[in-house]
Amino acid sequence: MPNRRIENLNVSSEDTLITPAELKRRFPLTDKSVQTVMNGQSVIKNILEGKDRRLFVVVGPCSIHDVTAAKDYALRLKRLADEVDDTLFLLMRVYFEKPRTRTGWQGLINDPCMDGSGKFDEGLTLARELLLYVANLGLPAAGEALDLVSPQYIQDLFSWSAIGARTTESQTHRKMASGFSSTVGFKNGTNGKVTIAINAMLTAANPNSFISVDPEGHVAVIRTKGNKYTHIVLRGGESRVNYDADSIFRCERELREAGLPENIMVDCSHANSQSDPNRQLGVLDDITRQIVDGNRSIIGLMLESNIEGGKQAIPSTREALKYGVSITDACIDWSTTERVINQLREKLKGCLLGRRKLS
Repeated sequence: MPNRRIENLNVSSEDTLITPAELKRRFPLTDKSVQTVMNGQSVIKNILEGKDRRLFVVVGPCSIHDVTAAKDYALRLKRLADEVDDTLFLLMRVYFEKPRTRTGWQGLINDPCMDGSGKFDEGLTLARELLLYVANLGLPAAGEALDLVSPQYIQDLFSWSAIGARTTESQTHRKMASGFSSTVGFKNGTNGKVTIAINAMLTAANPNSFISVDPEGHVAVIRTKGNKYTHIVLRGGESRVNYDADSIFRCERELREAGLPENIMVDCSHANSQSDPNRQLGVLDDITRQIVDGNRSIIGLMLESNIEGGKQAIPSTREALKYGVSITDACIDWSTTERVINQLREKLKGCLLGRRKLS
């Protein structure tokens, strides 16, 4: 038989990666971090079950590219979280991977140097170190699970996880979510329809099996018990919004018909804001009015926020980066964030305590 190469024709190298177990040994959990994560998971589960009447709010940068700025943001958010804790439960949005429809920067884990060099070891190390810092502040973290391997390195430090609009339809991501200890929010598809997310929730509630890696980095079959703590995240789609009262009503009906709890989170960004960060404020106002008027299904919100507003292109040198400015989606700035969160608390204070959860 001719000696012809028929595989890996387009692979230039295969580099061994640090194992999840080794990274965790380098950056181990502390008592404080464990307490933060467990409390965050417990609070959100209680919110979904109607035992905790607060609204949970995932707020933070579209993506993390500067660990120093992220720590600065975390300190600010922790102070704000303590001030509004009687009404709102704040989690920091700590997203390390970015899905791409075409091309672009894929996030801190994939490309920490922002130059296409793909230094995954460095990216995973930075990600775990930052998550430990945030957890040791007593601030719960929220992230998005984009691939099947990176959760083995960092998933233990998230209190809430999202499956994004581009991956909610993926059967493997649904299976992965069925094994998460955290609550999982499934976003509606990019077309704006909620059926994909509802099907994902039904899949994740059941035991599943999929191939990934174990803590020692060996390829393994992961078998799950099923995760009943999931909910839908409305983010709009195809230039249409789905945060308005009619959309919320239709989503409630579809969840009810599927036999799922009527728990809805609204992403104030993405298609709901038509990619304009300032329009997030209008979405927030509308959702606030719906809750004040008696809505009982909206249990969470998401805002994209950073130290400074807007966004920037990735410059040729890191030194040219503007501090605290997003390099992916544009965000509202910190002063605006602080103001609208405090306003949200004032408008909902007392109102949420009288809510009765839908059965």
